[in-house]
Amino acid sequence: MTAGNEEQEPLIQTSGDHQRVTYNTSPTNSNSPEGTPRNSGGEITLSIPTPNKTYGAIGGAEKVTYTWADINAFATESRSRSRGWCPMWRGSNNRMYQQRKQLLKNVNGAAYPGELLAIMGSSGAGKTTLLNSLTFRTPGGVVASGTRALNGQPANPDALAALSAYVQQQDLFIGTLTVREHLVFQALVRMDRHIPYAQRMRRVQEVISELALTKCQNTVIGIPGRLKGISGGEMKRLSFASEVLTDPPLMFCDEPTSGLDSFMAQNVIQVLKGLAQKGKTVVCTIHQPSSELYAMFDKLLIMADGRVAFLGSPDQATEFFKELGAACPPNYNPADHFIQLLAGTPGREEVTKHTIDTVCTAFAKSEIGCRIAAEAENALMYQRKITSGWADAAWTGTTAMRTRRSPYKASWCAQFRAVLWRSWLSVTKEPMLIKVRFLQTIMVSILIGVIYFGQNLDQDGVMNINGAIFMFLTNMTFQNIFAVINVFCSELPIFIREHHSGMYRADVYFLSKTLAEAPVFATIPLVFTTIAYYMIGLNPAPERFFIASGLAALITNVATSFGYLISCASSSVSMAASVGPPIIIPFMLFGGFFLNSGSVPPYLSWISYLSWFRYGNEALLVNQWTGVEQIACTRENFTCPASGQVVLDTLSFSEKDFTMDVVNMILLFIGFRLLAYIALVLRTRRAK
Repeated sequence: MTAGNEEQEPLIQTSGDHQRVTYNTSPTNSNSPEGTPRNSGGEITLSIPTPNKTYGAIGGAEKVTYTWADINAFATESRSRSRGWCPMWRGSNNRMYQQRKQLLKNVNGAAYPGELLAIMGSSGAGKTTLLNSLTFRTPGGVVASGTRALNGQPANPDALAALSAYVQQQDLFIGTLTVREHLVFQALVRMDRHIPYAQRMRRVQEVISELALTKCQNTVIGIPGRLKGISGGEMKRLSFASEVLTDPPLMFCDEPTSGLDSFMAQNVIQVLKGLAQKGKTVVCTIHQPSSELYAMFDKLLIMADGRVAFLGSPDQATEFFKELGAACPPNYNPADHFIQLLAGTPGREEVTKHTIDTVCTAFAKSEIGCRIAAEAENALMYQRKITSGWADAAWTGTTAMRTRRSPYKASWCAQFRAVLWRSWLSVTKEPMLIKVRFLQTIMVSILIGVIYFGQNLDQDGVMNINGAIFMFLTNMTFQNIFAVINVFCSELPIFIREHHSGMYRADVYFLSKTLAEAPVFATIPLVFTTIAYYMIGLNPAPERFFIASGLAALITNVATSFGYLISCASSSVSMAASVGPPIIIPFMLFGGFFLNSGSVPPYLSWISYLSWFRYGNEALLVNQWTGVEQIACTRENFTCPASGQVVLDTLSFSEKDFTMDVVNMILLFIGFRLLAYIALVLRTRRAK
């Protein structure tokens, strides 16, 4: 604050649980909020809640007052995407941006403990943009600025994440888990690592009881169209339960009633109201609440064209709009009235703009608006102190909020155990992965065994056996690639949300997911080989059977690794399914069955070095024909291969390359897995 050319700091006096902040409001004070009510002494005195200290039990702080000041947001595009750009500012990644549209305009506000604050407005009014800005979750293409304060202290993303929970509009779950299993997993990765396991389980049971999930706690969550589970209202309450496990003092909810009927919507808002009554600060966005829901809100923040049209209680809103000559008609939903008053009407854009300007300006100059502006100024004052390096450090929570901490509550090992447990449950409970795949394997192996049944070591048998072995290879490849090609695509939104919430690391997720499915991919090739091997009449030596089984398992895992790579690099399941076959076919062509390995053009030889078809086919054929000294010739006037060595020479394969074939497949297995993990990390960073 300034008075003339000399800066005057506000007088702060602490009494009980409030601070009395006195500002000098002399006529020359240019920084006083416009329209601020002044007392006769040229001062304004505010009573602001004293910052609470944090506690280390399960949650963050006892009570949190969240204030924000001068929040602005712009839809932007980078310099590389525009022509004739005009640089407006530099983003955090040091790129130049071009202004396109201002989404939020100098938004001030506050949310208090024990209150349910609803952010309302028509479509495009800025509700979700404001909520994203308040939670530091602005998407790509949007740049936000302004001050956010927790109990008067400037907040950063880490400090806010430590004290808050965010319930997003879309409910994302692993559908094969039960409600209780989901909450147990959440407790293992979200609660402080020093909390004993028994206390975590007690907290899970408390939350189940508090949010009326007792009856469905052992019911699977469900997968739309595949697995019937809990209802939409129970799913929304489960979203709240996941967030309140850590007992956060501050909660944000984006459109919690979206897609619910009136009864379920009222049930959900009652849950939020109950959380607020326990002393939590609850902020939610809502599009068009019914009159019953409207009456349950403690405070309303009505947005219009990115500006604050009103912030206060429902009764204050009724009085405010009545004084403006826009009173709500009797027996009419006030929420509908306020939203329709400020909503854009096609063909009346100028009238709507004038109405919005009138309402927003009137609120800014009202007593409520001036008080909010002054509280926002208090937050800005603290921000300036910290920026200049002489902030008041009397409050013990300041250092904690300014210190950057690891976002992960659980240790690496604890994360790994929890994610591996959940991944194993999802694998064993997924009917498509276990029952259908084993049935498919048995049917295909019997079919191949019947078609190639009882081959003899003669001229025709050589061709048929080579074809059967390549069918082994092809089936192990396509069956397993298409089994995992959607693994990471389908779960990517869940992983990104949980990873960015600080629940577990990317390497933990990738390693756990692949290990949980490893037993399946080790068993399936063994089942396939056991059924078809002796039906076809392959090399009967026991050691040859076990070598063939090991090679089939190795080929399966290489193909699975390549499927993981496609899945991690694809943005959707349909894209992965479309991209997979065109990429696999070139590798198959260089496998030595359709094209002799010795006739591969030099400029395409690099593809053959990446083909597990080549290494797998050669290793299986070497295992089959090594030691075969005599092959019968059943046709006259034809040159017959006299031994297994001749068969290998004809295909340009060599027994000496067997070891390198195995080594190369192991290297491909490791390389594809590593590339898949890198692709997953890159996708995660792009989605941040």
